[in-house]
Amino acid sequence: MATAQRRPPGNRSQWLLSLLLFFSLLSLSFYYLTQPQRAREEEFANAPQVPISEIVSGYRERAFTRILIRDNKIFAVSATGAVVQSYKEALDTVSQLGFTDADNPTLVEVENREATNMFFAVLPDLLFFLLIIGGIVWVFRGIARSQSTALSFGKSRARVADARQVRTRFKDVAGADEAKEELVEVVDFLKNPKKYIEIGAKIPKGVLLVGPPGTGKTLMARAVAGEAGVPFFSIAGSEFVEMFVGVGASRVRDLFQRAKRNAPCIIFIDEIDAVGRQRGGAGFGGGHDEREQTLNQILTEMDGFEQGTNVIVMAATNRPDVLDVALLRPGRFDRRVFLDKPDLAARELILEVHGRNKPLLKTVNMHEIAKQSVGLTGADLENVMNEAAIFAAKRGRKSIAHQDLVDALEKVTVGPERKSRKLQDREKELTAYHELGHAIVGHLCEESDKLHKISIVSRGSALGMTWFLPEEDTYTVSRQKFLDEICGLLGGRAAEELIFKDITTGASNDIERASQIARNMAMRYGMDKDLGLVSYGEKQGSQSLGIDPGQMRNYSEHSAQKIDAFVQATISREYERALGLLKKHESKLREISQILLKKETMSVEEFVEAFDGKPSGKKSKEV
Repeated sequence: MATAQRRPPGNRSQWLLSLLLFFSLLSLSFYYLTQPQRAREEEFANAPQVPISEIVSGYRERAFTRILIRDNKIFAVSATGAVVQSYKEALDTVSQLGFTDADNPTLVEVENREATNMFFAVLPDLLFFLLIIGGIVWVFRGIARSQSTALSFGKSRARVADARQVRTRFKDVAGADEAKEELVEVVDFLKNPKKYIEIGAKIPKGVLLVGPPGTGKTLMARAVAGEAGVPFFSIAGSEFVEMFVGVGASRVRDLFQRAKRNAPCIIFIDEIDAVGRQRGGAGFGGGHDEREQTLNQILTEMDGFEQGTNVIVMAATNRPDVLDVALLRPGRFDRRVFLDKPDLAARELILEVHGRNKPLLKTVNMHEIAKQSVGLTGADLENVMNEAAIFAAKRGRKSIAHQDLVDALEKVTVGPERKSRKLQDREKELTAYHELGHAIVGHLCEESDKLHKISIVSRGSALGMTWFLPEEDTYTVSRQKFLDEICGLLGGRAAEELIFKDITTGASNDIERASQIARNMAMRYGMDKDLGLVSYGEKQGSQSLGIDPGQMRNYSEHSAQKIDAFVQATISREYERALGLLKKHESKLREISQILLKKETMSVEEFVEAFDGKPSGKKSKEV
């Protein structure tokens, strides 16, 4: 890769280790080289001192077998091994001392310690010289690194995975069959481009993956690269933009040049909306010279692809509404692949994919878990499986049970249980009546989703929870279903007023949700006759992707009054309806509340048996 990289932290440790090893070897060498000298010094350390004339006379009388002259000391060894020593003048030579009798076989040894220790004498100077040289080299290497970093500042920061490293396949991406079918053509083109070129067909140069966060856009791009067996260049849109104008455009040029050299390949730009927003001050992001230059360079590079380049650009975003129109025209990102939140069958497949490498008991029912996970994305379901494995390990099991998955699903969707939060008896009783108000009203409303579970165990910021889950995936909502949902949301406040003759702040979130549903009925869905089939409020987001849009007011004050009147009338009417249903079944409300206070959690089967007097999950109908 041409990208300048920082020196890994491990290099510094290796350098210090090498330096330590060098000095250790140096110390060992010094020790072993001087060991004979130290041994001799220890041998003659206790020799008695005599006049030099005595040693000279003993030499002449052949009383010594060995004489050692070391610097200004003379050591004489007799035949019995006795050693004596004496001192001489520094300038006296062997001949001047008289140790030159040719007929005398006494060994006269002269030890030149200056020559022996020459290496150690010059060693400090040598080390100082090496230190100076090392410092100069280090300074120049730092200058070279800084120059290299400056020169590589405009190089692409894309991460490259070759064909052997990309192991993701379409089988690893569950629940996106339509998206796979769209991308099979891209895979086939990368594998067999000749048959498309011969017939005059042009594969799309850019493929835009659109979908809510967590739906598997990046995973799908890696699967395309894995199926095609080509290199995969991956980069985030934010990595192009720097504080210096022109750097982003330079990185774009470098990225496309590298991709062409490695063709066929795939370039994947994640979160392209970070760099591909509408240009000009009128756009959502306002004017930004660096970002706009980077976008212009992307547009130019995609236009410059020659026929047969075999480089396909894939990008992902959850904000397609803010992208510049020039990106979406034919010849650039001219194909959109939408990855929506998975339906029931897809959720079951995703759970099975994430459970492949986990030990599951035979009692685990993936279909039931999929039914209870409405609205969750693939990333959420992966988190559910991971939390289930954590629950099983904490409980001392070697395999994951169905209850582990249920607990993990509840933890991911509504938060963990807060059993440490101790409620006062009155608060606990009020919470039980509040949750049962939701349950009874929702159970009696025919268009409401099916009741799943009631709990007065605190989770997150909520003191209790009532779950309603749809029996099947639906894509349209009727007016009556909206009204029944509002009625069910207001059932908790109605139960408080009926039983305690007072109201609390516990229904704040219910009121907020009910008001939003009623406002959407008036402003978006045309469900009020007085307002007509008109959409009020200009959206500034993508509601289809699950993003709550901001709204710009584009209606008159008179229309605003009508919207407020509809919301107030709808909320008041459904509240009176919920209050009437609870008054009719007040005895059941009081009876079941005592059961819930003892058990704290009640399943739908237990609730229906207590409410209807029969073990059935069917709704009761109000006549």
